[in-house]
Amino acid sequence: MNFTTVIIAVVVLAVLGAVFGLVLGFAAKVFAVEVDPKEEAVLGCLPGANCGGCGFAGCSGYAAAVAKGQAPVNSCAAGGEAVAAQIAEIMGVSAGAMVKQIAQVHCTGCGQNYKQYEYVGLHDCVAASKVPGGGDLSCSYGCLGLGSCEKACPFDAIHVIDGVAVVDEEKCKACSKCVDICPRHIITLEPYKTKRHVTIPCSSHDKGVDARKVCDNGCIGCSICAKNCPKEAITMVDNLAVIDYEKCIGCGICAQKCPRKLITVDGKVPEVKPAAPKAAPAAQPAAPKAEEAPKAAPAPEAPKAEEVPKAETAAETKE
Repeated sequence: MNFTTVIIAVVVLAVLGAVFGLVLGFAAKVFAVEVDPKEEAVLGCLPGANCGGCGFAGCSGYAAAVAKGQAPVNSCAAGGEAVAAQIAEIMGVSAGAMVKQIAQVHCTGCGQNYKQYEYVGLHDCVAASKVPGGGDLSCSYGCLGLGSCEKACPFDAIHVIDGVAVVDEEKCKACSKCVDICPRHIITLEPYKTKRHVTIPCSSHDKGVDARKVCDNGCIGCSICAKNCPKEAITMVDNLAVIDYEKCIGCGICAQKCPRKLITVDGKVPEVKPAAPKAAPAAQPAAPKAEEAPKAAPAPEAPKAEEVPKAETAAETKE
């Protein structure tokens, strides 16, 4: 191969590259898809988590929907109020009030002591739910504790502790990934509308006598919490107490009355303070005694006969 051949090959490649570049540039202009500048601006505000908490497949899908007016500006769970305010400014609308939500696992894990058998399969809740009985727990509503939710969470906000999934409230962004993956559907999003958040961490619909057999503190459907709620915010649904957060004021009375110590306030079971001892009734003043009748005056003594001296009496007799 001589030098001339090399030069020709380089020139041919350069020409071909230039031609293809021109063709691609022309095609890019002809087939270009116009992007709404608002969509790009909204996408720039989003955290890029692609968690799906907004209801769309990713951040780009949500940004496109917002730009078209098909989605609210405050649906980004990961961004929160700060991102909502930025998007609202771009769209020229009000962000509106955002209600904080958090994932809640409706199980305390106290059914882990009651198992049907020993599960030795894949360490995954979805896999375990496919075996007979839907898992090794005797309670068909309990957390399997194999961490499918933990693996799905993009924010490292949920971990299995002592056999039950526990949510880290500081990290949770309410993206619903754990809600969607749980095979037993015992994880829900709950709104934080009060200063103190009350929740019932149980999903069992068994009757009380059956619930006691498979869990140490599951809901037994006694309805004591519902009867004592001052706002009628708790109702019994198929043997399970359910809170209506539109009515709940976070007073915690239901938690104090629950005989199973199941209901929590801000993640803790409140301590029931012993009732103060009743004060002893004040001593009644003694009834005044009836006035004593005045004593009768002593009867006057009868006048005694005047005694005559014995000597004089004797003399009178002789005479």
